[in-house]
Amino acid sequence: MISSTSRRAFLGAMGMGAVSANAVLAFGARAQSIAAELSRVAGEPDEIARDESYWARVQQAFTVDRSVINFNNGGVSPAPQWVQEAMKQHLDFSNRLPPHHLWQIQEPRKETVRERLARAWGVDAEEIALTRNASESLQICQLGIDLKSGDEVLTTTQDYGRMLTTFNQRERREGIKLTKIAIPVPAESDDEVVRLFEEAITPNTRVILMCHVINLTGQILPVRRVCDMAAKHNIPVIVDGAHSFAHVDFKLSDLNCDYFGTSLHKWLFAPHGTGLLYVKKSRIAETWPMMPAAETQTDDIRKFEEIGTHPAANTLAIAEALTFHEGIGSARKLARMVFLRDRWAKRLAGQDRFRLNTSLKPGVAGGIANVAIEGIDTGKLQGWLWGEHKILTVTIKHEQFEGIRVSPSVYSTIEEVDRFAELMERAAKDGIE
Repeated sequence: MISSTSRRAFLGAMGMGAVSANAVLAFGARAQSIAAELSRVAGEPDEIARDESYWARVQQAFTVDRSVINFNNGGVSPAPQWVQEAMKQHLDFSNRLPPHHLWQIQEPRKETVRERLARAWGVDAEEIALTRNASESLQICQLGIDLKSGDEVLTTTQDYGRMLTTFNQRERREGIKLTKIAIPVPAESDDEVVRLFEEAITPNTRVILMCHVINLTGQILPVRRVCDMAAKHNIPVIVDGAHSFAHVDFKLSDLNCDYFGTSLHKWLFAPHGTGLLYVKKSRIAETWPMMPAAETQTDDIRKFEEIGTHPAANTLAIAEALTFHEGIGSARKLARMVFLRDRWAKRLAGQDRFRLNTSLKPGVAGGIANVAIEGIDTGKLQGWLWGEHKILTVTIKHEQFEGIRVSPSVYSTIEEVDRFAELMERAAKDGIE
């Protein structure tokens, strides 16, 4: 457990008072101090996941409104206070002399962020592009791969809607074919998932698009095994990592994928409008950027960042979020989110009328889960939770299932999780009318 002395030191390090005008470096120092403090606490991930004094420290980093409960962190997460302040200070600095400060000082510093992200996730910095979100990252790949009429793309019915829409447009415009397989809900057999993908491959299959973590249910898919299988057929794989990056404990180098796109404003807690694109070095030259780049950039990962004038502040503040993430550690972070999920999901799963669309089997899902109450419309349930009790969840209505998606985060409290479970029990017992 954490001593009261350590807790006082942590809260003092939080520096919740006024921020000086030239405090950019101070924010970095504060984040490093807190990260070091968190990382020094001994214990296995499952042990730390249950240590409320440890997570009280983490909770103090956020400026969330506790009069409401945000269980839609899968949509977009708040950033810790010093991440927000660092971004503001970077923006202020750029505005003092934009042509010089923005382009000559701040833009070059993005390279440090690129290098740190690459090192943390086990790949070459020359394979990492900094983008604005997962959609942009993935659409660079989806639109940048050469396809012709009759070529096929293989994905699932549960992939993210915007990514399906992207390939639907290529169907209409270029005559390609999008094939979607239906995987079980929940899917507890990796063998079955790999088999379904492989059986759907045809001589015309040119690309596979798949989620690492499905946004609808939190299901973790066997990406490495699908990528290894696809490689035998010489088929590149685009991985949607919007919900796995800084959530699931993995390295990009573990996946053997060709492309990986994610948002950093979900589980890394970076500023809103930040994302990452990984492109295997051997694939960079053959992949077109969304905005045209010079021929001299053909082999340069930075060609995917050519979007015209844009703020550097958001990107530079990723560094503070990364420091915070590393202080907690991927394994501890995942363990905590699974602990919070299990606290409400296992409580409800044993009662009549509750149907979980997410498996609680270890390793099959992370902190996101999907639940329904038989006999109660999902949209009305979501509206009742928010309208009457200010608990924010997401309505999911899919051709294979429906339910509300619940995604707490590391700043969520036990009391908030228990309050949600109690209200779900009340809804099942008494109704919501």
